[in-house]
Amino acid sequence: MNFSDYKKLILFAGFCITVLSLSAQKQTEDLTAYVDPLIGTQEMGHVFPGACVPFGMVQLSPDTDTIPYAADGKYTGTVYRYCAGYQYNDQTIVGFSHTHFSGTGHSDLGDFLIMPTVGKLRLNPGTAEKPESGYRSRFNHETEIAEPGYYRVKLEDYGIDAEMTTTERVGFHQYTFPESDEARIILDLTHGIYNYDGKVLWSHVRVENDTLVTGYRITSGWARTNYLYFAMVFSKPVENYGSKNEEELVYKGFWRKFDQENNFPEMAGRKLKTYFNFKTREGEKIKIKFALSAVSTEGALKNLQAEVPHFDFEKVKAEAKSKWQNELSRITIEASPEKKTTFYTSLYHTFINPVQYMDVDGRYRGLDHNIHQADGFVNYSVFSLWDTYRALHPLLTLIQPGRTSDMINSMLAHYDQSVHKVLPVWSHFGNENWCMIGYHATPVIADAWINGIRGFDAKHALEACISSATYKNYGNLGDYMTLGYVPYDKNAVGSSMTLEYAYDDYTISQLAKSLGENEIAAQFEKRSHNWKNLFNEQTGFVGAKHANGGWKTPFDALHTANEGFIEGNSWNYSLYVPHDIPTLIRKMGGNERFSEHIDSLFSMYLPDEYFAETEDVTREGLIGCYVHGNEPSHHVAYMYNWAGKPWKTQERIHQIVNTMYLNKPDGLCGNDDCGQMSAWYIFSSLGFYPVCPGSGEYAIGSPSVKQAVVQLAEGKTLTVKANNISDKNIYINSVSLNGKTVDTSFILHSDLVRGGELIFEMSNRPNKKRASQIPNKN
Repeated sequence: MNFSDYKKLILFAGFCITVLSLSAQKQTEDLTAYVDPLIGTQEMGHVFPGACVPFGMVQLSPDTDTIPYAADGKYTGTVYRYCAGYQYNDQTIVGFSHTHFSGTGHSDLGDFLIMPTVGKLRLNPGTAEKPESGYRSRFNHETEIAEPGYYRVKLEDYGIDAEMTTTERVGFHQYTFPESDEARIILDLTHGIYNYDGKVLWSHVRVENDTLVTGYRITSGWARTNYLYFAMVFSKPVENYGSKNEEELVYKGFWRKFDQENNFPEMAGRKLKTYFNFKTREGEKIKIKFALSAVSTEGALKNLQAEVPHFDFEKVKAEAKSKWQNELSRITIEASPEKKTTFYTSLYHTFINPVQYMDVDGRYRGLDHNIHQADGFVNYSVFSLWDTYRALHPLLTLIQPGRTSDMINSMLAHYDQSVHKVLPVWSHFGNENWCMIGYHATPVIADAWINGIRGFDAKHALEACISSATYKNYGNLGDYMTLGYVPYDKNAVGSSMTLEYAYDDYTISQLAKSLGENEIAAQFEKRSHNWKNLFNEQTGFVGAKHANGGWKTPFDALHTANEGFIEGNSWNYSLYVPHDIPTLIRKMGGNERFSEHIDSLFSMYLPDEYFAETEDVTREGLIGCYVHGNEPSHHVAYMYNWAGKPWKTQERIHQIVNTMYLNKPDGLCGNDDCGQMSAWYIFSSLGFYPVCPGSGEYAIGSPSVKQAVVQLAEGKTLTVKANNISDKNIYINSVSLNGKTVDTSFILHSDLVRGGELIFEMSNRPNKKRASQIPNKN
């Protein structure tokens, strides 16, 4: 395609773009005004603050340092703070890259970093202590603006105003330059998050003409084989350009006959950095449209032509804001401005991931690295399932049923393309990275099907769940199926594995039962009781057991390392039996003893030594020994309900809501983990929570908003009212759904999605009679 053809295609595609008008919004209140993308964490992986649209593949954001994954062959540790590329306390920006994770505990991406500069050419980022030694720049939070779909900052060393917005597949940059004969755009293809020497397997750049540049790079990081292509278009012609491949080459081939570093239109290498020079007037804007594709540069061009066939930055910015307004309007609340900021920032976080991972024509790179066509569904990627099966996916099932169906079809495509024949564990960008434990796609699928989500082949889904749960090469499943538990001497986190497998097996049994597959249901229902094999009747805790049946001794229930558990201790993990809580209560001594156990969990002090070796547990996320900053404990505060003491759940939920989620840059108590931490907050603010996804029910907590209107499928709405709520009135006196009293601590999803009114009557005193008698159920 030559440039004239490209321009014609842009003009032709222009009439296809639908402009979303803010004036057409049903909601008159600007909900995006309550979102603060800067809210995250400082010591752990920060939520990226840049520009994106809901579930968009492009997440264009500043990266504030270039901390390597390892130094002298050893993990640095400090890189953990840069999971999303940005740290609020940093004082420099190295550039703006196009792909990021939102608050994960491990990382990757940071693809295609762009940095505008003026003056002397520098192709290294320099250091935070001496920014002028490289191309990075100082910045100040006073000039930083972060909004849904838009980011702006002044690069102080260059006097450049940097602005950016996005569509699903295109990052749109706008840089306002000073007058200069040495204005420059750097495209650094060596940059990455969790970077290390050798991560870039290859990169390639073509200068198609004086405004169009295409290329790709292949990286091997958390995603072992990640292909990503781009098409970059400048708003004005390039004066000249160049590159530097910093790799020491033994063999240079016959390319050596060219001067490849100056105005040579085809550049390639493993350590490639490129730059494009301009002359600018004072206040002149250089705009860049940067489209991504996992398929090809042709796909990137198609994405560009379909989504941004013009150079109207304000139009794209307005469209991005409108998309966010539409999504945020799925839940509207009546609350204080402070509460709204925390609520809508949390809702914003839940709509960042998973991301649409396909071109506008439906083509995408599959797990087998072949190119596939999404037939009848939108293909999604970034499934942080160990985190998100707990609350994020149930929230999407409630308020994003269409996307949920697409996500499950994406998981089934992953299974079909998998040589192992397993569903996603932790997958992104056409790769399985095998992070964490469990086969937690199964509760997502089972919960969606049981809660009425259709649009995917349930029989095929059951087959995929069974295959995932019986793949002996994964996570000691062979031992689990033979012994009924994962032994400590075979895997140091085998106790966590056993507990999570048992829950996943419960969800498979629920799915099978709903499909009339009773024999399969019975098989996995039996497996779901395997947690009992590790419950030590003498200690009252889930412990660690060797393959010979002997308990690990000595055993410390408080320690988070080397005791059988991953990212947690036995005090917390012993409560991870969401599918069989009544039995757990009996084993722990009955309702009173169980309630006292949870009381102790929240009130004891956990010394630092017990979690010093665990990055994902920090003091900021602790209430006593209860770890809200990490996911395995997210259901615990609701467990009082099963012991007939729901008022204690109500007290703890308000304590967590008011202390673990704050409106400030370090306002989250732990990694947001692709929206899981935020989804907990959304559910808990509404007054109910999916303790056991796959059961079809929610546990009632205590609402913290005066009113919420939840948009459901088929035009239905659920209005949640908390009458007489205040800072002191946190206790539930009574609950009714559509005029019918709810006298238990549980409510069915099928009842909520019919719509209507869920009314909580609140009081400053606990009603200890309400829901004090519970059936022997789960």
